[in-house]
Amino acid sequence: MKIHKLVIPTPFYIGPINIYLVEDDPLTLIDTGPKTDEAIVALKDQLLSIGHRINDIQRILLTHTHEDHCGQTARIQEACGARVHVHEWESDRLSKTVDYDHYKRIFKKGGVPAPVIEQFEAGFNRITALQDAVTNFETYRDGDEFNFGRGSLLAVHTPGHTTGSTCFWRESNRLMIAGDTVLKKISPNPVLFPDPIDTSRRFQSLGEYLVSCARIKDLSPTLIHTAHGDDVTDYLEHFNRTVKMSNERQMKIVGMIPKSGTTTWEMSRAYFPKAEGVHVFLAFSETSAHLDFAVAEGRAKLEVRDGQEFFLAA
Repeated sequence: MKIHKLVIPTPFYIGPINIYLVEDDPLTLIDTGPKTDEAIVALKDQLLSIGHRINDIQRILLTHTHEDHCGQTARIQEACGARVHVHEWESDRLSKTVDYDHYKRIFKKGGVPAPVIEQFEAGFNRITALQDAVTNFETYRDGDEFNFGRGSLLAVHTPGHTTGSTCFWRESNRLMIAGDTVLKKISPNPVLFPDPIDTSRRFQSLGEYLVSCARIKDLSPTLIHTAHGDDVTDYLEHFNRTVKMSNERQMKIVGMIPKSGTTTWEMSRAYFPKAEGVHVFLAFSETSAHLDFAVAEGRAKLEVRDGQEFFLAA
């Protein structure tokens, strides 16, 4: 089983994305890149350099459904008829049937001003334009196995960055393809999502992410292919650094909660005062994750006042 890294440009601040071609039977692409002309040209050129064309792809595995990871899926599937697989918790994002009202309710509860909610929705629409809807796909779950002529990859569900984020694990040589769950020099933001089981609630992204990191540690990978930047070969050190950084941020945010309490929006502006553009949403998202985790760990309390959530120090 030979695995090739393909580096695909994106229009996002994070820069290019690494996607992976598993050169085995069936020829499998893990993630696809965004729906841009630059991305499809880069994919075609890099496939050709190793003796393949888009028409040769037989299967597509998606680590999650952010547009830089799944945007070209429909275009590629149309060209080659590949079978597409996504975690069951993100099927609505792949098919573009997400009900954005779930997000609006979360923003309103979090104290986000109405004009900013409109800005968030406009940003959502701009970003989702970099993905075409996919209607012909299959869903997978944790523990599902994808077989090849020479070996297999196991789906290891690692929620946190998104609800359905999944790593693909080859036990024989302790190799993992981790998407955005593990990034060498970037802290994967625990992004705000409605809970896939109960959409009236927020997904507990930070708590789930830390559990996912611990699960990867227990697997003891020796090589992790990431979606952005370099491979990770020292996961234990990476894990310890991630937990330390998360704990430090958690303590700072909890320490900033005023006696009268705070909304998520107020705290996000206080902790990330320089955030602009898309980073305003990411700041709100990460702050929400930390406040929810503080409540779960008994460091904070949650009160609802006239339909708005307030967090108080425990």
